[in-house]
Amino acid sequence: MSNLIRWPLTALGVWGAAWYVFIFLVEQGMHSSVAMLFSTFVGVSAAAMGWHRGMSQARSAALAMGFPVSFWLLGTASIPAWVWLLPLVMIVWIYPMRAWRDAPVFPTPLNALRDVPRYAILPAQAKILDAGCGAGDGLKALRLAYVNAQWIGIEFSRPLSWLAKFRCPWAEVRCGDIWQDHWGAYDMVYLFQRPETMPRAVEKAKAEMKPGAWLVSLEFEAAELKPTAKTEASPGRPVWLYQAPFTGQSRETR
Repeated sequence: MSNLIRWPLTALGVWGAAWYVFIFLVEQGMHSSVAMLFSTFVGVSAAAMGWHRGMSQARSAALAMGFPVSFWLLGTASIPAWVWLLPLVMIVWIYPMRAWRDAPVFPTPLNALRDVPRYAILPAQAKILDAGCGAGDGLKALRLAYVNAQWIGIEFSRPLSWLAKFRCPWAEVRCGDIWQDHWGAYDMVYLFQRPETMPRAVEKAKAEMKPGAWLVSLEFEAAELKPTAKTEASPGRPVWLYQAPFTGQSRETR
């Protein structure tokens, strides 16, 4: 029952916030069509965050589309009804729906990995993979943590991979599928995934990563593995470290 109560309130809160933004922007003199796009982005951002936290596809879609649908149904649109689809089309182009099964774009804070080298000591020119590098924030954090390394980023979204290349010219960034790439060549694989995709990452790491290599996950634990170390990106945001060969998680440590 508590989940049912939280869900409608969440949706109503997001839709209400989108309408508040729309009304405020129009009152400030912004054209209604432009204000509508900004307000739609409020819902889309909330949907991305909800999806990242494990929300279902249906609820994420409801958060994203609630405002534009209500805007159209109320007849307040002064432009063709299809125009509200434009920001969603742009988002799908920037971040394809296939990639949403992994993790939407949530940047890694710059100092999130500052304490990782205390536990995971890497050789000079170690190869570090940011699996799903987005716009390059994780690569920047990895470079700050490991100044003498080779940084590689793989991103499924072509526009985001372009942006990461621009922001991180010192890294090797390519557009590709992290699940098709072989992790055996890397000394460290960094992840900022979703709880639902962590078991898949664990199986891939166990099958491919070489002895001594590190799997590092921001925020989400690989529940099947026993952590080698644990630090914090910030209070309440753990960074989990696992070194191959990986061992199973015992009941006492869970």
